[in-house]
Amino acid sequence: MSKFSVSLFVNVLLVVLSFIPASRAQFPRACATLQAYLSHECCPLVNGSACAKDTGRGSCSDISIDDAPHGQQYVLVGIDDRERWPERFFNRSCVCNRNFGGFDCSGCKYGWQGNDCSQRRPVVVRKNVLNMDEDEREKFLEVLDLSKTTPHPDYVIAQDHYRNLLSENGTRLNYVNISIYDLFVWVHYYSVRDTLLGPGQAYTAIDFSHEGPAFLTWHRMHLLALEGDLQQLSGDPDFALPYWNFATGGTECDICNNTLLGARDAIDQTLLDVGSRFADWQVICLSLDWFNDNVKLCNGTEEGPIRRNPGGNVDRPTVQVLPQPGDVAQCLQVDQYDTFPFFSTSDGFRNALEGYSHPGGEFENGVRTLHNLAHLFLNGTGGLTHASANDPLFVLLHTFTDAIFDEWMNRSNANISEYPQEDAPIGHNRNFNMVPFFPPVQNKEMFVPAEQLGYSYAVEFPDSADSSDLNDVSFIWSIIGVGLFVVGTIIVVALVQSFRYHMRKRREEKLYESLIGGEPCHSMKYKATDSV
Repeated sequence: MSKFSVSLFVNVLLVVLSFIPASRAQFPRACATLQAYLSHECCPLVNGSACAKDTGRGSCSDISIDDAPHGQQYVLVGIDDRERWPERFFNRSCVCNRNFGGFDCSGCKYGWQGNDCSQRRPVVVRKNVLNMDEDEREKFLEVLDLSKTTPHPDYVIAQDHYRNLLSENGTRLNYVNISIYDLFVWVHYYSVRDTLLGPGQAYTAIDFSHEGPAFLTWHRMHLLALEGDLQQLSGDPDFALPYWNFATGGTECDICNNTLLGARDAIDQTLLDVGSRFADWQVICLSLDWFNDNVKLCNGTEEGPIRRNPGGNVDRPTVQVLPQPGDVAQCLQVDQYDTFPFFSTSDGFRNALEGYSHPGGEFENGVRTLHNLAHLFLNGTGGLTHASANDPLFVLLHTFTDAIFDEWMNRSNANISEYPQEDAPIGHNRNFNMVPFFPPVQNKEMFVPAEQLGYSYAVEFPDSADSSDLNDVSFIWSIIGVGLFVVGTIIVVALVQSFRYHMRKRREEKLYESLIGGEPCHSMKYKATDSV
């Protein structure tokens, strides 16, 4: 056992209360009660006071619901339990004052610490996983591995559709415990699952975390929740998630080895090598069709090992190569965050980074680049939207995506006015509560520079001009090289033809002179030539 394993075991026994993050998903165990269900109220007591009201930290209040019109991608009304989130489950929750946070206001919001949450937390730094030293790397991997088997201390998930959340005898609720990492997986699944209409019936044109402006804000919150959980699990408030720079233009996954995220198995190349600590991880939430057919939710049942075959999709050559470094540089130069219809068919920065449009921001049907291309390149569990978070590589892929988002925000001095207030797909409007985070978190709360949320990135992106110039110079020199080759070829061919012409002309003149002994005549010369 490593030194870190020993210290980790000790730290896990400690209760870390000084930096409880603001929100998790799905619901706090304290509210998974019949009383809370019947009252539609999630306001846990802190020292006998709901939401720590007696100490001024918060109060039990009505949940704010966004009523701005959403786009027409989703046309049903009142059917899906994620509409007007989380109204179908709770309409009152703790609203925390000042910088207090947590489902009961006993902690601090992201980026704050101290007994009264008045001190800015030191910014934790997310590093390139390849640049971590051995101790940092082992700490990250061991904590991540431990999170797969450690039950979440505060949150539970609904294991059945909301219509069946209450048991038949009406005495208990169909909630179930789940591990810290599997909660991370389940939350992603729940945000993209289909609308359950009945046995064998599902409405598929819905996605609360992709194909819209909230793609970046939702995944930012998703990562923050996991990072906060791992900080508590490790007992280290400075613990930070690393990132994977997937924009290498390569045909190999440079972190897919047993030192990091797992090498290929020698026998079945779609599995992880037995020497990887992730080889025995089991995926959940995989059988989407079964869930739809049976009107059930994923309940955390294990469904087999992680699959991964980087660059191995022989049917799609365009996804056998990772994004190019220049793709990131182009994406960072896109001016607008998003454009109507604020969907996967839009122009703009968000859709370019998500990967449905060209890196320069122009939409073209069938294009897959940056984030989307990196997922598809993995060619396995990580390429299935509803199940992709099962592969721990998902975490590092999305931290790099978030790093690009943060760089764009800082370069463009973005403000909330650039985020659409209405007409985005359902769940993606500025003031919509992100599904299924609880207590509710609105998209606009994540549309801020990362440092305001307590973290930053150790990454250097080329300056826009430099990266553009570099791409332009490479392109120009390529064109010049081709041009010089073509011109050179033409000159050589012309010289050869000219030489042959003059040699032929000289032979003809000598032949003519030898025949008539006089000065050449053009008509007689051609006659002579025809006869030769």
